[in-house]
Amino acid sequence: MNGPMLVVKDLHKYFGRLEVLKGVSFEVARQEVVVIIGPSGGGKSTLLRCINRLEEPTSGQVYIDGQCITERHAPVCQIRRQVGMVFQLFNLFPHLTALENVTLAPMKVLGMPRGEAEELGRQLLAKVGLAAKVNNLPAQLSGGQQQRVAIARALAMRPKLMLFDEPTSALDPEMIGEVLAVMKDLAREGMTMLVVSHEMGFAREVADRIMFLEHGVILEEGPPEQVFGSPRHERTRSFLSKVL
Repeated sequence: MNGPMLVVKDLHKYFGRLEVLKGVSFEVARQEVVVIIGPSGGGKSTLLRCINRLEEPTSGQVYIDGQCITERHAPVCQIRRQVGMVFQLFNLFPHLTALENVTLAPMKVLGMPRGEAEELGRQLLAKVGLAAKVNNLPAQLSGGQQQRVAIARALAMRPKLMLFDEPTSALDPEMIGEVLAVMKDLAREGMTMLVVSHEMGFAREVADRIMFLEHGVILEEGPPEQVFGSPRHERTRSFLSKVL
């Protein structure tokens, strides 16, 4: 199918009387990497969760590969299978090995035979640098290794779009690089990615486009060299002066 991989139209989200997203609209092209930056509490995580319906949007539309995921009778579970999501916390099953964590969803959700799922799981764990850790439990892995297992788990569903919600925020500084390296590889391979991150170096290097979100509004968007080099909005300039 042609057209953008993701379309968000006039998305609003209220929690009670608090409006967290105020008519957000944007598109993500196929194989594009878009990084969302901005202060905490600005609505970034809520936006990602509304895109795959982990949170119910109050109004607006979200289209993934041409399918509307927000209309009343949308096949949400079917569409959501096309979207991988990596959270701040790893959310691995503590009683399952790295390989079992990766293979569970393909077997249970996609009906993949165990042998095929395990072969895929081993390939993906090797891809994220964990070929030697397939039989380790999460407690036997570092935080960075656990997050890489979580990325492999998301990739096991063969998604068309990957959402990353501050995937390095719970990691020690020395572990951040190993997770970002995996994400850079995915970007080079053409994975469509929407990333919420405070890692400005990663955003500058990998993103095709930067969006600055605050108070539920996209105040500025553009290529990294423009947003970082000559931001148009005063609030963007103020934010970047404090984090760069």
